[in-house]
Amino acid sequence: METQSQPPPKRQKREDYRKAHKTEAQTELPKKKFYRQRAHANPFSDHQLEYPISPDLMNWAEHYPVYAAPPEDDKDDQAPRRMTKDVTVADIGCGFGGLLVALAPQLSSELLLGLEIRTQVASFVQDRIRALRAQNPSTDLYQNIACVRANTMKFLPNFFRKAQLSKIFLCFPDPHFKARKHKARIVSATLNSEYAFVMRGGGVVYTITDVEDLHRWMVGHFEEHASFERVGEEEVEADGCVEVMSRETEEGKKVERNKGEKFVALFRRKADPPWPGEESILSEEVERSETG
Repeated sequence: METQSQPPPKRQKREDYRKAHKTEAQTELPKKKFYRQRAHANPFSDHQLEYPISPDLMNWAEHYPVYAAPPEDDKDDQAPRRMTKDVTVADIGCGFGGLLVALAPQLSSELLLGLEIRTQVASFVQDRIRALRAQNPSTDLYQNIACVRANTMKFLPNFFRKAQLSKIFLCFPDPHFKARKHKARIVSATLNSEYAFVMRGGGVVYTITDVEDLHRWMVGHFEEHASFERVGEEEVEADGCVEVMSRETEEGKKVERNKGEKFVALFRRKADPPWPGEESILSEEVERSETG
């Protein structure tokens, strides 16, 4: 009598499904049910993460192959491939990549990077981008977005140089309701200094949440920081990225379904003040150039 073989366990099914989606020719969008993950991850844990020692050693070519310089133009074979443009937009805690995908055509001249600490969620976004690229082989659509697994609370300056970014998105971050957990919030005096370091003057930090207490926390910390100023409501309403941020993220859609309220605030990176004595040096150079 033949015995029927038992179906593979659910975990094996998920692994087999994810493995099948690692091919460049895969055009089917991934399904979330095969990427099970807890809602939140502890940013203070020692996750097994890969990150560059410095931004100059980050291999961006594997994430944005269309924008990599031709190999014959590279002088050092040991160094990462040079890029024709830099990443200028970061979605910190990008979740399942809804914002990245929606912004890809709107910010087609920019390179956007999603940073996500959860292993399976980051894997889902990477497979989603791979499938979208395969669906559009004759265009550069979605070639300008990528996702890496990273803990930005620890390693943000490892990925980005000083004044590299023009936009940072902080969409529906973990509110960490308990007071003892507030140190894990993605906005703080210390982290805001790191955001200021990687942002260029005039760059904008976009924040959105459905938790009013967290909204007040983020507004307070950014307004208290010397490198940021809040963007006025008229300019916020005119910013096309705000509408996309409000309706295209997975959390935003959930808030919409539940008829919840969304709290939005934008903060502009101020230009750095001149170093002591720098103003007099600049004025002397201007005078020389005018008289010469």
